[in-house]
Amino acid sequence: MNQIKNKFLLNPDMTYLNHGSFGACPKPVFEDYQNWQKKLEFHPAHFLTETLYKTLYESRRSLSEFVGCDEDEIIFFQNPTTAVTNIIHNLNVKHNDEILMTNHEYGALVRAWLVWAKKSGAKIVQQEISTPVSTEEKFMDDFWKGVTSRTKVIFISQITSSTGLIFPIASIIKMAKEKGILTIVDGAHVPAHIPLDIHKLGCDFYAGACHKWLCGPKGASFLFVKKEHQDWIKPLIVSWGNSGDDPGPSEFLTEFNWQGTRDMSSFLAIPAAIKFYVDEIKSHQETCRNIIQTVYYDFQNVLKTDPISTGGNWLGQMVSHPLPKRTPKNFKKKLWDDTKIEIPIFTWNETQFIRISIQVYNSQKDVDFLMSALRSYF
Repeated sequence: MNQIKNKFLLNPDMTYLNHGSFGACPKPVFEDYQNWQKKLEFHPAHFLTETLYKTLYESRRSLSEFVGCDEDEIIFFQNPTTAVTNIIHNLNVKHNDEILMTNHEYGALVRAWLVWAKKSGAKIVQQEISTPVSTEEKFMDDFWKGVTSRTKVIFISQITSSTGLIFPIASIIKMAKEKGILTIVDGAHVPAHIPLDIHKLGCDFYAGACHKWLCGPKGASFLFVKKEHQDWIKPLIVSWGNSGDDPGPSEFLTEFNWQGTRDMSSFLAIPAAIKFYVDEIKSHQETCRNIIQTVYYDFQNVLKTDPISTGGNWLGQMVSHPLPKRTPKNFKKKLWDDTKIEIPIFTWNETQFIRISIQVYNSQKDVDFLMSALRSYF
């Protein structure tokens, strides 16, 4: 795994344990991304009116096979935040209709829901999932207590950002279907992190990032929209649609593909990212997960605080853990200044947390260095 680190552009003088936040793009994928930019600038008019749509199709086809859906059910966005926001503002709800989510959801999207709710009159219900999470049955009991006759939409992460937990969303989607509740999944951390089959999940909408664990260029994300909803989901940015240069194949795609002049090279580099994942990353993921399992216990031993899950079966390649109450507010900066360790430290549920990500370029040596640093403080 150490040799593959040279295939990334990361600063060799730092210990990078924050892949989950923004990913890291390998050299071959970044070169492919830049090559698309060069092709764009070589003949901008031809590229944007002729070449672009064929290559967008190839990217959609490649990605749809990877995430388990049809090519014409995917549209590209710069990030999951903009993708989910587009769905939010298409929802037709009545005053006091309820949107149910957990108290573990990504802060920017919680804010997006709350801002929309002020205008729409809908009610946002953040159902508490008590920690430590233990069994799927307990999780389902906790979550389903929030469902009422007014629940119209369930919004939930498959892997949470702050707490780094893999939620059992298949069971939630199944029960939601039975009650006629729409399901919107925040899958930002999922593609190339854990196996994904969107059709098998059966959700109505799914937003995923390709610049995180798939290691694509920044600004490469997607939104899956089930075919039965494509007639009422419209882009927030209205442009040429069917009157433009996009040959189709559907009104849904033509409305979303062209939203004014923009550089879509990050979308076009997704097939290169998938190839790099299959060739260079996939075979090492079990090692990454095994390291996370040891970190789960290391954090408990070093920090003397309790984990937020009972056992490592809730974890993939990330683990979040509470810091001691005496941890100073500027601890992230101090850790960086002293050690050049890049790792997120944040507040969740009124407690400071540390979250580690292990990607293919990391090693046990990186973990040992972090634990040694933490011991010196605590």
